[in-house]
Amino acid sequence: MAKHQLTELATGERVVSERLSGVRSVAIGFWIGAGSRDEPDARAGISHFIEHLLFKGSSRYSAQEIAEIFDGLGGELNAATSRETTVVYARIPDERLEIAIDVIADMVFLPSFTDVDSEREVVLEEIAMVEDTPHDLVHDFAAEAVFGSHPLGRPVIGRADVISSVSKRALASYHRRAYSGEEIVVAAAGNLRHEQLVSLLQERRNGATTGGGLPARRSVRDLPPPGLRFQSKETEQYHVCLSAPGIARMDERRFAASILDAIVGGSASSRLFQEIREKRGMAYSVYSYSSQYADAGQIGLYVGTREESLAACLEIAVAELADVAAGNVRSDELERAKENLKGRLLLALESTSNRMTRLGKATITDTPLLRTAEIVRRLEVVSAEDVAELADELLAPERLSAAGIGPDEGLFREAVARVNPALLSKSA
Repeated sequence: MAKHQLTELATGERVVSERLSGVRSVAIGFWIGAGSRDEPDARAGISHFIEHLLFKGSSRYSAQEIAEIFDGLGGELNAATSRETTVVYARIPDERLEIAIDVIADMVFLPSFTDVDSEREVVLEEIAMVEDTPHDLVHDFAAEAVFGSHPLGRPVIGRADVISSVSKRALASYHRRAYSGEEIVVAAAGNLRHEQLVSLLQERRNGATTGGGLPARRSVRDLPPPGLRFQSKETEQYHVCLSAPGIARMDERRFAASILDAIVGGSASSRLFQEIREKRGMAYSVYSYSSQYADAGQIGLYVGTREESLAACLEIAVAELADVAAGNVRSDELERAKENLKGRLLLALESTSNRMTRLGKATITDTPLLRTAEIVRRLEVVSAEDVAELADELLAPERLSAAGIGPDEGLFREAVARVNPALLSKSA
């Protein structure tokens, strides 16, 4: 496996790269250590709004020029905002690295914040689109049910009232503080030389000043009791998440958590997929998921099903969770889950974009960048008992919150009563 190199610029940015001489592409990402959990409630969604505005023009490039340049490169340019990070990333032919860095660096560090009002309307349309997409929206309700009023419980995309009113001045001020040198990592993987990458970035950061940074994050201490959230909507299906607090990013049990996810609902042979979809035909989409943050996490499952199958789906899901927690993890499913994770890891390493993401995410979150052999070793040593203990700790029925979208709240509550009756005392 290629060895990565790491350099810190005088202005505070960290540059990490991995050379892959057998390819003709480079994937590059500018990672910012700020996301939706870093926003005050009155600015909910500002990180995602700024991400959009980076594409609307910079000190030297208009929005159209940015689009035309990357189209002319035959490259891909995109961005994403999460609860703890923002990233602007691209994949380009290796000989076009300099122009790509020139444009992206100007976008990230020197956005012009032009066309704020027109892009405001785009983001409001995106919020409306999520509102019309219940299988996405229900995950926001699930996060709120688990984290309550903590920023981790808010939608990354933001709230319409904030986006409608936030000023250009507030956007520029927040950008200066969030996009501070020490909070930025530039990661790259592909056919490039680290020294060239560092030189190109130094040229574009010469004389730059930092914006002071954002206030310290509000830590996750005392979480609220499991919550219940429901939105009444005329849909053909009920969209439901059962979720609970998970583990933090640095928790050594994260390898067992990955295997637990694979066994419960993370693959086509997983228990939920087989029992609910394949054997009974009760759902088209059913899966488990897990998110890990600096000091907390979330674990859960999603199912979309019609009214007549709702209660049965939740009962089956909870029964499977209880079976795993009771220690009934078969040797064949444990081995299959391990091989699934190892195979996906190895396949991901064939992508420059995945390698860049691995470098950038680990560096910006100060997570150890483990070599592939070490990851495989840690997966291999996970036992059935480790998986069962984690399931018992994290997914006990009394720890589960419930979130749903569908036409009849009463029917939803009846189904939830079979999972965690205590939730019925919660306000919907």
